[in-house]
Amino acid sequence: MTTIDYPTKSCEIDRLVTHPKLVEATLAGRKTEQRRDGVYAYPGETFELEGVEFTVTGLEQKTLGDMTDTDAQAEGYPSMEMYKGLILRMHEGMKWNENHKVWVHKFEKSA
Repeated sequence: MTTIDYPTKSCEIDRLVTHPKLVEATLAGRKTEQRRDGVYAYPGETFELEGVEFTVTGLEQKTLGDMTDTDAQAEGYPSMEMYKGLILRMHEGMKWNENHKVWVHKFEKSA
């Protein structure tokens, strides 16, 4: 079995999914991924939203340019265009950089 050396966490797992609409989408099963600039959780770790436990199932680094509509939907948005628009509104002054690297945290409801 191969061991992956992930970088040190830049934030705690309880900060992975925080926006009320995204919490709602996660609880409804519409959101199964969260992109962050840093590592918030490692595969196998768990977090809780409103009493429901989720397990991180994957962690990989990708660029914003790698994103597709399917990825935006896994983030809880109907399209890439809507995801990009919201991100740019949330981060005032940010420019969309296709080469910007982010950590993709994948998760699912715990069994």
